[in-house]
Amino acid sequence: MLISTKGRYALRVMVDMAEHPSDGYVPLKAIAQRQEISEKYLESIIKLLVRAGLLSGLRGKGGGYKLTRAPEAYTVGDILRLTEENLAPVACLEPGAPPCPRREGCRTLPLWQELDRRISGYLSQVTLADLMQTGLPQELPASPAGR
Repeated sequence: MLISTKGRYALRVMVDMAEHPSDGYVPLKAIAQRQEISEKYLESIIKLLVRAGLLSGLRGKGGGYKLTRAPEAYTVGDILRLTEENLAPVACLEPGAPPCPRREGCRTLPLWQELDRRISGYLSQVTLADLMQTGLPQELPASPAGR
């Protein structure tokens, strides 16, 4: 799994928006300048976030973008799942992947499944509010198998 530039930038934008709530609607240009992202590329990311309902936009003078809910209500997992095709660590766990002919005897499949579960669980625990702070959740609870 490799997080794309789009995913990383979307996360940066969402944190930036969370850190500037008193600004009302934040102009695209201001976000682009603070985050050092080209306005053109940022525009495509913002459109995706607006379409998904994570941001709302207002056109015209005094317009821009703002979060639709509190920073605690957004998880990193939600944002990355929106921007990335998938977060699977290996191809056989990607959504819609054809069944692997080695699945039944694969000695490494449980490893990849557990890694996928942990990645997904961790990203679903971390919120924008957490990213605004210095401390992040460092550990996940043990797996149901007690590992």
